Amino acid sequence: MQANDANYPSLRDRDVLVTGGASGIGAAIVAHFCAQDARVTFLDIADAAAATLATEIAAAGHRRPQYRHTDLTDLASLRATVQEGGPFHVLVNNAARDDRHDWQSVTAEDWERLLAVNLRHQFFAIQAAAPAMIAAGAGSIINFGSIAWHLGMGGMPAYTASKAAVEALTRSFARDLGRHRIRVNCVLPGWIMTERQLALWVDEEGEAMRRAGQCIPDRLHPPDVARLVLWLAADDSRMATGQTWTIDGGWT
Repeated sequence: MQANDANYPSLRDRDVLVTGGASGIGAAIVAHFCAQDARVTFLDIADAAAATLATEIAAAGHRRPQYRHTDLTDLASLRATVQEGGPFHVLVNNAARDDRHDWQSVTAEDWERLLAVNLRHQFFAIQAAAPAMIAAGAGSIINFGSIAWHLGMGGMPAYTASKAAVEALTRSFARDLGRHRIRVNCVLPGWIMTERQLALWVDEEGEAMRRAGQCIPDRLHPPDVARLVLWLAADDSRMATGQTWTIDGGWT
């Protein structure tokens, strides 16, 4: 966090679960919640990156997050981790993989795997976490979509289909859980300059496309997304639910 970042008193001691929290946007979300003195658990399979992140956060003087090695495509493991580690006040369904794939070569097995990585676990994480939120009479669930399908991007149809479905899932759960004062929202990041994106996809042509598409020309970075997630988790947004919150510099 930066010195001028907002402070949310309602997040102090709040129990937060972040999926895919070892790197990229997820790591920024974990660090920002820890800086708010929340109790953070994050799930991933990147053990080395997770250990480094936790150590860096503790070294900065913040509460050390708890890491749980969890394969999100293993639903039994996911359910057990959520139920044993909770109850959680906040669930951030961040994990995803934007691997490119040619529609002509995708098999049925590929399709199921890609949806498991990008969509299925969000539903089952909510299913596992929501009962404790219902018992508490409050909660905030933040799902992650993408602007990719809004832009009509090709080259990854299972990913874009999954991310479109996340928006519908969000609205459905907002209706089902709203009477329990559980809020469900969806964040749509633009092109966020994570290490993965910089290594794999960002080139001169891509930079020109991004600058032409965005209203604000600056690059977006993981902390930009994390700050929005904090607000959606805090009591400051207590009546915001069933919405998509786009942070893309005005591209869509």
